[in-house]
Amino acid sequence: MIEEQVRDRLNWAGNYEYRARTIEHPTSLADLQRVVAGATRVSALGSRHSFNDIADSPETLVSLDVLDPGVEIDKRALTVTVSAGVRYGVLAEHLQRRGFALHNLASLPHISIGGAIATATHGSGNANGNLATAVVGLELVTASGKVLTVSKGHADFDGMVVGLGALGVVHRVTLRIEPTFEVRQDVFTEVPWDAVLADYDAATSSAYSVSLFTDWAGDTIGQAWLKSRMDSGSDVPAQFYGGVPAGRAYHPVPGVAADHCTQQLGVPGPWSDRLAHFRLAFTPSNGQELQTEYLVGSEHAVEAIQRMRELAPRITPLLQVSEVRSMAADELWLSTNYQRPGIGLHFTWKPLQDEVEALLPEIEAALAPLQARPHWGKLFAADAAQLAPLYPRFDDFRALALRMDPEGKFRNAFLDRAIFGTTP
Repeated sequence: MIEEQVRDRLNWAGNYEYRARTIEHPTSLADLQRVVAGATRVSALGSRHSFNDIADSPETLVSLDVLDPGVEIDKRALTVTVSAGVRYGVLAEHLQRRGFALHNLASLPHISIGGAIATATHGSGNANGNLATAVVGLELVTASGKVLTVSKGHADFDGMVVGLGALGVVHRVTLRIEPTFEVRQDVFTEVPWDAVLADYDAATSSAYSVSLFTDWAGDTIGQAWLKSRMDSGSDVPAQFYGGVPAGRAYHPVPGVAADHCTQQLGVPGPWSDRLAHFRLAFTPSNGQELQTEYLVGSEHAVEAIQRMRELAPRITPLLQVSEVRSMAADELWLSTNYQRPGIGLHFTWKPLQDEVEALLPEIEAALAPLQARPHWGKLFAADAAQLAPLYPRFDDFRALALRMDPEGKFRNAFLDRAIFGTTP
């Protein structure tokens, strides 16, 4: 029993212990309203896949994990409304059974919808916005316990979607959907960096979604994962910039069995079983990892990659694997792709937190001239003074948060450090 209580206070990776005095699991909207209204300080807890303290609170955490998913599909509007606590993989299976799809998924289908959109978590694809760009409606429980419903077109909507938990507890989310489609996934190994960097945009446009896995050392990319839509009308690439077509299934981390990965080897199947890298039925790595990610504008993609390759002697010894992906621009104020298409430089680290945190300022310094924005839910060193210049609507978001939560009920150490700290 004691062991279960300890696990209940740890994030998925086990590198962070939540400090809130209580963790509530409301069973209804009214119950959620009661908890929020009665708390002095409160934050929403998603699926615990954040690697920092963004989801913590000094007093109360609320998890929506036992609420009724309440999946409602509007076939005419092509939307689905669902509890924010539902995991993407669960929603994907439900939509697929009904003949519908989301535009993209993150590498892990285990993450909650509310947590993913609040932190601008993404999938991949030059033409694909992050997961938050599918949001067309939000239902929040505000600091007073009242319910606020907003839709796309509302004056503050673009500031509320990637809300970092600062505006209220998101109860339900309405997402844009589309008719179901099939995807095939092909992997290429030993891809020469020089060939890809010679025409990087063309390389990442080779499929609906392209992921490059690397340890930054050497002259080749370890693996390139191409996810191709079968309804796109485009030919599926038979080659990829000199890489070797995989003759077996691969795991992104070298030497790890691919049992938990989604179907590869060019076998077409539903989007729900291909767009994520891992299968919902399994927990990849069992949390034995740390994660960091920085996003830069696509015009800086090649330079950013080159700078990371130069840091390989410092990065590679601490690394399990890195992934490079692309995303489309959007208009969400605190999205890491606000008004710029770009790439994400993702680092899956060995569970060596002290060593990783000592290295992060060095990586951030190397990427600073490229205006790199860190993923909100992963490990990074920057504070509000460094983050504010990266977001044109940063001050607008702060003002929105202060207006919606003047008493600071949803404030926590992360928000005090990354949003409300001293800015230039």
